[in-house]
Parts: sequence; structure tokens; C-alpha cells
Amino acid sequence: MTSPEKHDDDGSNDVDAVAELTVDQVEDLLRRGRLEVQGRITEASNTTLLCSVTLDAVEGLCVYKPVRGERPLWDFPDGTLAGREVATYLVSKAAGFGVVPATVLREGPFGPGMVQRWIEIDEERELIDIVAPRHVEPGWRTVLRARGADGEPALLVHADDPALRAMAALDVVVNNADRKGGHVLAGADGRVYGVDHGICLHQDTKLRTVLWGWVGESLDDEVTAGLQRLRAALSPGNRAGSRGPALGDELGDHVTRAEVKALRSRVDRLLHAGELPSPSGGWPPIPWPAF
Repeated sequence: MTSPEKHDDDGSNDVDAVAELTVDQVEDLLRRGRLEVQGRITEASNTTLLCSVTLDAVEGLCVYKPVRGERPLWDFPDGTLAGREVATYLVSKAAGFGVVPATVLREGPFGPGMVQRWIEIDEERELIDIVAPRHVEPGWRTVLRARGADGEPALLVHADDPALRAMAALDVVVNNADRKGGHVLAGADGRVYGVDHGICLHQDTKLRTVLWGWVGESLDDEVTAGLQRLRAALSPGNRAGSRGPALGDELGDHVTRAEVKALRSRVDRLLHAGELPSPSGGWPPIPWPAF
């Protein structure tokens, strides 16, 4: 089974049907739909299954990661990786960034786990790449200068894309410890998505990402507005909508109180600074491998 980044099957009609749904409807499909396992995504480090999901004659594809298939991490002892994926989706949704596919926690064929909408990708659209210096085109940001196995210079670059800017800000506030290039998807719908958020939201600084291309630059208006929405939703007693629990309470189902407090502090610091930060220096800034 291929990974979500490379998958290309003939289920486009299912994908088209899901694309017509609202976000709330997609969440309902994922939460209440009948799951049938289609295969296993073998490249993933934890058990990751491709499933069909069907509800009221609407069928789509999704990724299912059962909690029982997680490998414990010594530095993320609290909660589950599945819960952290759901929490990161809730943060992205509250900010209005829309860069994490709809994600829920539910029972599945192998017990409780994370279920996330499957994203069909545009194979021709590159967002992150490694290129020779002479091949960097306008509209790309350089993250890292290095040398290949043959000694030739090489650059890690990413597109100067507004959705990637929002994703970079999301990584900062959720303290993403593993934003690899392969975790950034160019959707066939023209949008940009980030996946694999199982090691996010730790209270200690662990940020590792390939999206460092805007270091020291002012936050744009869209990202600033999103962070302000997120901060308001995180205020004690504040509800993001007219129904359902407050965001802090929702997050508290998946991460610790200290981690919710740390999230609130990171949002405050980013808004106060008004610019994307530089690497802290106390932690490797880029995950390895980078893809």
C-alpha cells in the first residue's frame, strides 16, 4: 500500500462526493460512517489503515490510526498520538486555517483511533523540494543549505504559498515536533494540507519543521486574524460556536491542562511578536529525515 502522499486510485467519484460536503458534514461522515479497511499504509511508523467510510449513501476514503497500533514515545507519555492529531485539527479549525483535514476520534474495526479524511494529491504540484542552488525559481523560500552525497551544494526549499504560511504559524502554536516535507500535501482540489500531527502540543519546546522560510518576517493579516480567533476561542469559558464545549475543554479531552496552557501562551507570544520566530537553538530545528 502506498502512502497518502503518493496514492492514486480510481476512487475519485467518492472523493468528489465528499468534496461537496461542509466541514461539519465531513466530520459527521467520519464519526458515524461505517468503516471498512481497504489496506495498510506500510510507510507509516505506527499502524495506519486506508478505509472506506459510508453514511447515508455517501462514501469516501479516510485514514484510520488505531490507538492500539501506536508505538509509545518516552517524551510524550500523556494521552495518545491519535488524540494529539484530533487536538491539532481542532486548533487549525478554530483559527480558520483549514490546513488540517477533518479529523475525529472514534471506535473502529481495531478499537478507538483517529479517523481523518483522505486527501487526493496533485502529483504535478510541488510544495517542498531539494534542488541545486541554480535551480531555485522565483516564488520559493530557502530553508537549509547543505551538500549532497557527491559534495554538490543543495538547498531545501518550499513554496512561498499563503496556506504554507498559515501552516508554519500552526506548527509554532501547536509545537509540531515533526513537520516533514512528506507531511505537506498538495491537494487535487488546489488546497494545501498538513497531516501526521501525533507529536504536537507538548508543553516543552520541541518545534521541528521544514517551514522556516519566513523567519523574522511579519505575520500577514490572514494569519494574524486566525491567531486572534484562536486566542479568543481559548479564553476560559469562551465557546467557538453556539453549541458544543469550549475549545479548551475539547482539547482537554486529548492533552493535559498544562499543554493547553502552554498552547495559549504560544499563541500570545506569536501575536505579541508579530512575526514567525527563529529556531530556538536548544532543539534540532528540522526533522530528520526531512521527507
